[in-house]
Amino acid sequence: MSPKSVDLKHVEDIDMPVSCWVSIDNTVDLIQSTNDVKDAVEAEHKMTLWQAIKMYPKAIAFSTTISFALVMEGYDTALVGGFFSLPQFRQRFGDRLPDGTYQVSSSWQSGLSNGAQVGEITGLVVAGIIAEKYGYRKTIIGSLFFMIGVVFLFFFAQNIGMLFAAEVLAGLPWGAFQTLTTTYAADVTPIQLRPILTSYVNMCWVIGQFVSSGVLRALLTRNDNWAWRIPYAIQWAFPIPIIIACIFAPESPYWLARKGRVDEARKALRSLASHRVPDEVVEKTLALVCYTNELEKQSQEGTSYSDCFKGVNLRRTEIAVMAWVSQVFSGIWFGGSVTYFMEQAGLTAESAFNMGLGNNAVALVATMVAWGTMTRVGRRTMYLIGLTTCFVILITVGFMGIPLLTSHVDLGWASGALLMCFVIAYDLTLGPICYCLVAEIPSTRLRMKTAIIARNCYNVASICANFLVRALDQRAVTIVVTNNAQNYPILNPSAWNLRGKGGFIWCGFCFISLVWAYFRLPEPKGLSPAELDVLFEKKVSARKFRVPQLEAL
Repeated sequence: MSPKSVDLKHVEDIDMPVSCWVSIDNTVDLIQSTNDVKDAVEAEHKMTLWQAIKMYPKAIAFSTTISFALVMEGYDTALVGGFFSLPQFRQRFGDRLPDGTYQVSSSWQSGLSNGAQVGEITGLVVAGIIAEKYGYRKTIIGSLFFMIGVVFLFFFAQNIGMLFAAEVLAGLPWGAFQTLTTTYAADVTPIQLRPILTSYVNMCWVIGQFVSSGVLRALLTRNDNWAWRIPYAIQWAFPIPIIIACIFAPESPYWLARKGRVDEARKALRSLASHRVPDEVVEKTLALVCYTNELEKQSQEGTSYSDCFKGVNLRRTEIAVMAWVSQVFSGIWFGGSVTYFMEQAGLTAESAFNMGLGNNAVALVATMVAWGTMTRVGRRTMYLIGLTTCFVILITVGFMGIPLLTSHVDLGWASGALLMCFVIAYDLTLGPICYCLVAEIPSTRLRMKTAIIARNCYNVASICANFLVRALDQRAVTIVVTNNAQNYPILNPSAWNLRGKGGFIWCGFCFISLVWAYFRLPEPKGLSPAELDVLFEKKVSARKFRVPQLEAL
């Protein structure tokens, strides 16, 4: 009897006297009865968050440490933006202007800002192919060693072209980190821990930005090349502890099950759980892993990129893509410009860096608060609340940008305060929840490749957003001279210079995402991968995507 002869397409099949079969070396082994599969699903539903923490402390430790690789991307992304306002960096890599100051040209600013994302597009695809063949751990370890080499190019850069090349090359391992950390977290944790550990990936990104802002603020007073070399050198400190963690971390049990290495999957599950978890529970979890894999094989064959666009997987890919693209459409490229509006109100360069540091701290706290609300309210509800809040703030800032009786100083303070609320709303909802959705919505067999497609769509949207920001406003090419508060906007005939009125442009994109989320975004809260497979297979409406609907099928 082969796995093909077992019909596992619908959840009611769990009640049938059939078993989950897995082929290993041309033989067929009986893994567990479907009663064990039901027990495993029920145990996950009944498990509290505190019980999950006590039962899977090693899974938490491995996942959080590996996810820390995303700190490097957040760190460098904020570093590049901060360097454009750092006098020492501009003097080393910029052009001398007639007034004696230095400035990095707008074309090189665009190149450095988008270089990493161009590299990520390639890195994501390559990482998916390598990880599917060799596993998550080996791919992440290889990417970390590659990143160590790239930092040498940053540190010893002789011209801005070398920095651009380093940004593109750095994007290759970052592409691997973006998807593999999220999918690994989803593969090794139970339902209760999944939203926390997948959204923790977003927190690592915020931590990187926070550390970057602090480093730049501390080096603002240095007058030599170490002002920009030290921030690059700090990136050497990140990979080593993560490599050590990867060496001891178990491979994803879902990946091992897909490869037919069931004994290794059992060992991986055992090493992820506490010693207090009995072997019987591990066996039932293994049965659920194997059952989910077989269920998905019955509904769609293959694990290639093309399979992401076939059958029910097309809908799952659409949701993952829009969940990530909506981060850009929400207007975060505009909403995160708190420092710019505060500079309009008269902040000095030091105060502007302090404001950026405080802004990142607020984002960090908001992400932690999201952990509590996400497990109670649900992903869909919070996503809708987040998009609605962002839309209201954007349109309000847009109206405030219409020059009536309000002075630029008053406008700067009021707009800056509103955009601070925007950042809080974003990091309470859209920022962390996106990572959770991208990890939960795809099938386990196509989770990694679906996440890669979604992240690449995000990268393309980000590149477009970078150019749009420069077209909408001259602030992208503003010079901050040494320690003065005086700004010299470079004349740009193609810039619309909308300032606060740019909120009108971004609120349109945000509204599109809001309408899509209302009609198309389902609620995966509290659902196991097998239960999600059934709901998608049955083509249940996004607004009816919940456990009672599953029980009625």
